[in-house]
Amino acid sequence: MTDLTILGIPGSLRAKAYSRGLLLAAQELAPPGSRVEIADIRGFPVYNQDEENSAPEPVRRLREQVRRADAVLFSINEHNYGLSAAEKNVIDWVSRPYAESPWNGKPAGILSASVGMIGGARAQYELRQTMVFLNLFPINRPEVIVPFAADKFGPDGRLRDEATRGFIAKHLAELVRYTRVLTRPP
Repeated sequence: MTDLTILGIPGSLRAKAYSRGLLLAAQELAPPGSRVEIADIRGFPVYNQDEENSAPEPVRRLREQVRRADAVLFSINEHNYGLSAAEKNVIDWVSRPYAESPWNGKPAGILSASVGMIGGARAQYELRQTMVFLNLFPINRPEVIVPFAADKFGPDGRLRDEATRGFIAKHLAELVRYTRVLTRPP
């Protein structure tokens, strides 16, 4: 079967962020016939609509990666009950100019982790609201919401919790299935 590319979008610039650790696990757990690439979101300036038609190189590169990917996998951290500034900035930059948004019609998965007991659920809800406007098609289940993340990652930033790895594997399997259904020729 043809390789399916899933582009992972981290929710933080931090090297050992939980969102990055979730994506590293996703790379290891990708179902046969699929692979997960992790986007580099460093170097993005704060979004400025005056510059959207002459976006900096990191933005242009990510827009093209999103365009080429079969699906996207958002891995988010929750900051102050919502998306991190880094994640929202990436979403806004890539979405513009609006008529050329590579998010349009793209299948999507969502992973979240937080040090608290809600595990990033509020940030997932905020992202889902944004996905409506962007016309992204998120899978609904199985959800991957990782509470008390500090207990589930090693000092190297890698996910070590086997139950969470199992949820990620199931999430990826559903994302691959969903992507194949949405992109199946008529």
